[in-house]
Amino acid sequence: MKEDILEQLVDDFLQSKGYFTRHNIKFRPDADHLEFIKNKDSNHSDIDVIGINPLLHGAERVLCVSCKSWQSGFNPAVKIKEIEHSKIRSGREVWKGFRELVQPKWSHAYIDAVYKITGQKEFTYITAVTVLKGDASIWENHIPFLENIKNPIKIVTLREMLSEIYTQVTTTTASSDIGRMLQLIKASKWTQ
Repeated sequence: MKEDILEQLVDDFLQSKGYFTRHNIKFRPDADHLEFIKNKDSNHSDIDVIGINPLLHGAERVLCVSCKSWQSGFNPAVKIKEIEHSKIRSGREVWKGFRELVQPKWSHAYIDAVYKITGQKEFTYITAVTVLKGDASIWENHIPFLENIKNPIKIVTLREMLSEIYTQVTTTTASSDIGRMLQLIKASKWTQ
């Protein structure tokens, strides 16, 4: 079950681009990993959405999406600083929301989970955000993240996804709630 509206939108966005999708893929470090700490690493994290397009090759064939539906927006420079300084937000260390980018034991578990689902270790890691506040390239080119995840990193905004899906909306009844809502918005001529 898709729990988050941003996850539902990501699902429609990926499917509109020819991807087959799966949601909430659980992963955690292997108990045999040298750095495994039972009381810290026993709870699963999850990959919000994985898309695979059998017609593509390379890192674009598999897209792995982490959804951050914060209404206040996503500032890459600030978020990296919070991660590096072990800041706590909403009662939780910020790095835990990005554990697969930050800690190698979690990165390995993430890459293994992607491989088990798709048969590939090559993929693009996407951070889907409601609003981008700042320069995406700071996040996309952050060396520690790239070294851990070993694949390209991109940020995609809600506006980008909505714009792309909206241009493809027709009058044929859409197969998803998001698609149907966009059809009704387009029919209402609200955006004109």
